[in-house]
Amino acid sequence: MNGVQVVGGSNPLAPTIFMSMKTITIGLIGFGTIGKGVVKTLQANKELVETRIGAPIQLKWVADLDITSDRGVKVDPSVLTTDAMQVVNDPDVDVVIELIGGCGVAKHIILSALRNGKSVITANKALLAEHGNEIFSAVQAVNGMIAYEASVCGGIPVIKALREGLVANNIQSMYGIINGTANYILTKMTQDGISYEEALKQAQSLGYAEADPTLDVEGIDAAHKLLILGSLATGAIFEMRDIYIEGIRNITDKDIQYAAEFGYGVKLLGIYKQQAGSVELRVHPTLLPESHLLSSVMDAYNAVFITGDIVGHTMYYGRGAGELPTASAVVADLVDIGRSIANGKGRHNNEFTRDRSSVVVRDMNAIESRYYLRFSVIDIPGVLGQITGVLGKYRISISDVYQKERRKGEFVPLVMITHHAKEQGVRAALNEIDQLDVVKDKTLLIRMED
Repeated sequence: MNGVQVVGGSNPLAPTIFMSMKTITIGLIGFGTIGKGVVKTLQANKELVETRIGAPIQLKWVADLDITSDRGVKVDPSVLTTDAMQVVNDPDVDVVIELIGGCGVAKHIILSALRNGKSVITANKALLAEHGNEIFSAVQAVNGMIAYEASVCGGIPVIKALREGLVANNIQSMYGIINGTANYILTKMTQDGISYEEALKQAQSLGYAEADPTLDVEGIDAAHKLLILGSLATGAIFEMRDIYIEGIRNITDKDIQYAAEFGYGVKLLGIYKQQAGSVELRVHPTLLPESHLLSSVMDAYNAVFITGDIVGHTMYYGRGAGELPTASAVVADLVDIGRSIANGKGRHNNEFTRDRSSVVVRDMNAIESRYYLRFSVIDIPGVLGQITGVLGKYRISISDVYQKERRKGEFVPLVMITHHAKEQGVRAALNEIDQLDVVKDKTLLIRMED
């Protein structure tokens, strides 16, 4: 059996067959939550991973600035190091797994590893979103391999779906609940009727939200992920400036109650649409019909609803973060890369074959949507007529009106649902309406998707 190594597994009647004598040597950089999960996974399922690769594996290095804290997983002290470049420069290392995050040191590590002929696995969505052009240009320059399934939606294989399973399709649209923290907050506001502030405190106490939750609640984390998904769907690498971003801080428990009166729920969505020769890329709170599949995605779970012109509708659902779900995606990338190394075949990334200048990103003012509008108005006769008069001036027609609270002479909420209208016209109308004496605060706008 030339070139084939047979190793007895747990079942002696079904030995592991290695198609390559080459051992895949791994250097892990970052021994935090996800790094710990990767080590646990490799220890628990080493034989399975080796069988799937068709070659033995060796975790040669685990690098972190802190190599003394007890992480609840046993590692041979000889593999621990505080010097990440020792891993990157080791000629025996085939695959570098970068799990430190950020765009500084991590970028240097990845670029150095690629230049040294290493394959790279990363979960670093911010780095790919902010410096994707540089990273993927470096991959192409060295005919290297980089895998990043864990960068979007943790253990959900949505990147593999776009890179492989759906490649015969023009991706017409994607709607993604791609930030678990925001989804948890909106879930608690919906189910328990609590305020945004209370829901955020709960999320922080459970570890879903950071002490500074800005990246999650302002939609920035979701935008990083949407950029990666949109780039894969289109074949061109987008930049953060291409994405419209709006967070959930201004959503109140009252808005969620009012939306329910119309049969809608509120979700923070990353939205990609391709139509009329252009694409839309936007992250913002969205009213979805309660009957839509995404409306049933609760707590810290993620889901992406993708429509292709050939396959139709598909949906990918699961845990979008956490130690083991994300580690599952990292090890899946390891198997993918390990197979190529074991078979002696390079597989450089070639999913981005279009020049960014050939793709038109639709200006946010040009999109069309239905809108939920919450005004704060004085409860006196004639107010509704003033507001609808301005809306009519900008060719915005009303589908539904809701005003439950009545306090004569005081400010009360007035909610309207519009028919489809252009964003530019809606914003111009609201700017005018918000100047009226009968309107107190800036009007809240939430877009709708049916």
